[in-house]
Amino acid sequence: MKKDTHNFIQEYKGLGAFGMDRNTDEETVMFYLQKFSEDSFMAALLPRLSNGELEEIYMFVNKMLKNHLSEDEYHELFLKDR
Repeated sequence: MKKDTHNFIQEYKGLGAFGMDRNTDEETVMFYLQKFSEDSFMAALLPRLSNGELEEIYMFVNKMLKNHLSEDEYHELFLKDR
């Protein structure tokens, strides 16, 4: 059974523009991140990134997780190991 989903991107009909209002900004970030994380895109992008760029992405994501999720949320929502 699959644990991960990208349903939002399949049904999104919004503007995909940043800077209009909070709701549109959130939708746009979700759209970008779901497109960004597609396997075929990652396979093309990752080999082109420097070691520093890989670390920068990892550290940014890790910082957001630590700043905004509890330990339980991290395991339940992100890792999905509980």
